Amino acid sequence: MRLHRNLVYTVVESMKLIFNEGEYADKVVEKALKKDKRWGARDRKFVAETIYDMVRWKRLYNEIAGTKYHYTHENVWKNFAVWAILKGIKLPEWTQLQEVPERRIKGKFDELQKIRAIKESIPDWMDEVCVKELGEATWTKEIAALNQQAEVILRTNTLKTTKIALKNELLKDDIETEFIDGFPDALKLVERANVFVTDSFKNGFFEVQDASSQLVAAYLDVQPGMRVIDTCAGAGGKSLHLAALMENKGIITATDIYESKLRKLKIRARRNGAHNISTKVIENTKVIKKLKDTADRVLIDAPCSGIGVLKRNPDSKWKLQPEFLDEIRKTQAAILQDYSQMVKVNGKVVYATCSILPSENENQVTAFLQNNPNFELVKQRKVSPAKTGYDGFYMALLERKS
Repeated sequence: MRLHRNLVYTVVESMKLIFNEGEYADKVVEKALKKDKRWGARDRKFVAETIYDMVRWKRLYNEIAGTKYHYTHENVWKNFAVWAILKGIKLPEWTQLQEVPERRIKGKFDELQKIRAIKESIPDWMDEVCVKELGEATWTKEIAALNQQAEVILRTNTLKTTKIALKNELLKDDIETEFIDGFPDALKLVERANVFVTDSFKNGFFEVQDASSQLVAAYLDVQPGMRVIDTCAGAGGKSLHLAALMENKGIITATDIYESKLRKLKIRARRNGAHNISTKVIENTKVIKKLKDTADRVLIDAPCSGIGVLKRNPDSKWKLQPEFLDEIRKTQAAILQDYSQMVKVNGKVVYATCSILPSENENQVTAFLQNNPNFELVKQRKVSPAKTGYDGFYMALLERKS
């Protein structure tokens, strides 16, 4: 591979935005890809994948380059040199890449493979917490899987098309996809591509949604005509899936504490042709009380650590702090207690997270059931990144008996 100066400069400047300015990696990548309209698919792929690589392996590259956590212009270039050497890329004779110690870089890399937190490029505290909760062997497999590049998965919007028709439509744009066993609406891209510029996306034929995430709405066991509340709806990926499963029949109330996210949901719902979704901002506890005993089904896609989705959000492992974990567990318990009361007798609730930690998942459900004997656990499912290759998720289906 030959390195092109303008592409590498874009990567270097992007790293400074992420680590010096605190910007989110996905937003920085989005901005970077708009920098030069002349870039082809290969150029765009290089920029996006290199930025994510350097974010994902931040600690490892810092340790090898001796740059610690100071993201000066010079240090970012040193980290980039480590990335290039480990990828087997011949360095050009640029001023910023003079006297790069190739042998020392490779030797240091081999030496650091013995320390999991550095090898897998994660904070020490995260390694300790996950070993404590999952065990050494399980966590070693999970973090290795979570450091792989995330695949692009689409969910067919069955309100407008079928999976086969969508597959054929995308082929017209030279985008090849594959079916995934066990996921009725999913298509996996064979090669990464900008699917958002396609007519299929503009016409609302699909949403980008990881395979594991596509399991959650189906787990709620919805039927057309039901009244459903999506309590932590955000921008509405699962609300849109629920609308499709319900064939646009019935009522979906999408709630969230952030009005800005619900505005995005409204835009997405129009594109998807999902007409049975209304939104409600949870401004205070009165809103929750008014919804008590009103729903046939309640989805609680709870806020969480996001450890199960590190492969698609690699910068979150550097933003996440141990104090946040303590706080989020309290928030999860409160949300499950309060929002579950929205379901009618004989109705069902799904509690879900994109975490793989028992303290955020089955432990929360166990504690809830001890305090709420009128609910019972119907079933639960844990999705392991190491076993599936997809995001880590947890979901529990609960039924209110009285």
